Amino acid sequence: MPSSVSIGSPAEFSKLLSSSTIVIADFYADWCGPCKTIAPTYESLAAKYSKPNKITFTKVNVDSQQEIAQKYGVRAMPTFMIFRSGSTINTIRGADVRGLTNAIEAAVKMAGAAGPSYSSVGRTLGGPAPRASRSRGFNFKGIIDAIIGFLGLYFISLFSFDAYVAAENSPFNIHKSGQGHVATSRGGKVEKRSGAATAIGKKLGTIADLADKD
Repeated sequence: MPSSVSIGSPAEFSKLLSSSTIVIADFYADWCGPCKTIAPTYESLAAKYSKPNKITFTKVNVDSQQEIAQKYGVRAMPTFMIFRSGSTINTIRGADVRGLTNAIEAAVKMAGAAGPSYSSVGRTLGGPAPRASRSRGFNFKGIIDAIIGFLGLYFISLFSFDAYVAAENSPFNIHKSGQGHVATSRGGKVEKRSGAATAIGKKLGTIADLADKD
């Protein structure tokens, strides 16, 4: 069974041009000797490369389809015309087996051009979702800053006569303005100290407190 389509009307040919990506047309005549010589090659290529709605091989009898032949300026037989998306991209005149084969193979490559590829990770149906990275950077700077702040506050309070006041006013006191204040009396003077300063003072004491313990 021939793989090529015998065109029966201009409307049928126009429909194929609009519905198939590549259309190869063999304009021939029954009385044409070279047409009969190359016909087996054409049918072999049609059987090899035909794809529905993709690559279509047709045969147009110039005697019965004169309107089509005139529209495309066919004056010699055989004439092979290759269309892509309705426009002519190549014409081969005469029984040129090599020229026809090369032209058709080039057209087939155009029709089979690969679409865009995607590099994203796929997922198998029913399979687990791709694992997201859970690693997080270790914050060394935050730890070092906390250690420096603690040591600074400790030594300022340790060598001060009033650990409460020293802790309160220390630049290392991170709670200096963020906590509630506790009122205390020392030497008849009422002072307001933050909760952090009071806690540190009670823990560390002062030089005077150390003397009292002795």
